[in-house]
Amino acid sequence: MLHPDRFFDVEPSVRRVAAALFEETSPLPIISPHGHVDPEMLASNAPFPEPTALLLTPDHYIFRLLYSQGVSMESLGVPTRDGTPTETDPRAAWQRFADHYYLFRGTPTGIWLDHELHELFGVRVKLSGNSAQRIYDQIAERLASPEYRPRALFERFNIEVLATTDAASDTLEHHATLRADGWGGRVVPTFRPDSVFRIGQPDWRQALTQLEAVTGSRIGSFADFLEVLAGRRRFFASLGATATDHAVVEPLTRHASVDEAEQLFARALDGTASDPDQKRFEAHMLMEMARLSTEDGLVMQLHPGALRDHHPRVLERFGPDKGADIPVATEYTRNLQALLNTYGAHPAFTLVLFTLDESTYARELAPLAGHYPALRLGPPWWFHDSLEGMKRFRTQVTETAGIWNTTGFIDDTRAFCSIPARHDLARRMDANYLAGLVARHQIDLDDARRMARALAYDLARRTYRFDRASTTGGVS
Repeated sequence: MLHPDRFFDVEPSVRRVAAALFEETSPLPIISPHGHVDPEMLASNAPFPEPTALLLTPDHYIFRLLYSQGVSMESLGVPTRDGTPTETDPRAAWQRFADHYYLFRGTPTGIWLDHELHELFGVRVKLSGNSAQRIYDQIAERLASPEYRPRALFERFNIEVLATTDAASDTLEHHATLRADGWGGRVVPTFRPDSVFRIGQPDWRQALTQLEAVTGSRIGSFADFLEVLAGRRRFFASLGATATDHAVVEPLTRHASVDEAEQLFARALDGTASDPDQKRFEAHMLMEMARLSTEDGLVMQLHPGALRDHHPRVLERFGPDKGADIPVATEYTRNLQALLNTYGAHPAFTLVLFTLDESTYARELAPLAGHYPALRLGPPWWFHDSLEGMKRFRTQVTETAGIWNTTGFIDDTRAFCSIPARHDLARRMDANYLAGLVARHQIDLDDARRMARALAYDLARRTYRFDRASTTGGVS
């Protein structure tokens, strides 16, 4: 059984206030402004096939930890792209997962999974090797009912808006389907052009060709490139997008002259762009994306500090996003100076900044957000999306930036069924943090109630401009 006061402080006075604050925020709708749920799932509204395909194989949080303990991804049924055979029996994969479920004790993934099993599927015994098949059968039975179709769960989860993440060349056909068929759930795309910015990568030319194909344009110059991207941003906004998203290792921002930008793009076209060329090009493109955001109103998200696909053999066999993206130390103060000096006070611009480097919370991020009107701090993501990680972020950032210069919680997940579990945990941790401030008489209860609601709902809704976006597409 899940304890109703789980994750609250052991000190009774703090626990009481935390429980009261959580009781008020728990019923609030979920704003999920950044994530990786496949929109086709909601567009088709087909039944989920079975428990393993729903909970295990799409979630790298799960199989990365199992892999670290010697459980191969092939044995869990994770699809390969090199033709290597994998487990085809979902029950066998589920059994291996359950045999090793003890590995998740004390981790945020374990917390989310326990919540999903208990709250969503009504499981009342611990998942283990002995209970694996009974629980599998119970989940499978639930999934066969209409109440467990994707759209029904979307409504049951009380999701007000869900944003997906989509490549610049995506046709957005599933978003168009969702808007055309009259379903009331609000699902919007997010413009992520990373693949066409990485001019030094072997697959850049393919990404550019896809962009040309979807737009019917020939991109022969940097000027053409910018014009096409601006048009794609407008197209995304027409289907409800309110944000862009950009992932870089280093958050370098620098203006390039018109001539330099054209030269860099020319080298990309003839296949001679180097790694330094890509770094310079990405730095300039972040400036261009910020400029375009001042014109079209799309919120700009920046995810730096992840060395993608650290393990090349995993990349070759399974593809990207398989749990081998590892954090690196990240510098923000100097790297973002050009962008923030140019656009950081622009009234039409919002930059949401994320980090994987906890050492930057108080030293760089909070002071930057506490000064530049356009800057908002997203919560810790990936490995810091945990009880202690949430505490450290809130403690180190709030004193300098306050909560109003943050976005509230963002779940950043591709595991659809984990969304309410992640928001439940975040709302509990924020309630507990605020209860501590009340117990120390740093704020009063009325302050805490307003702040708890803001962190759970208002800040994300306002930051991502869902309060100003129409339900039929675009930003008003």
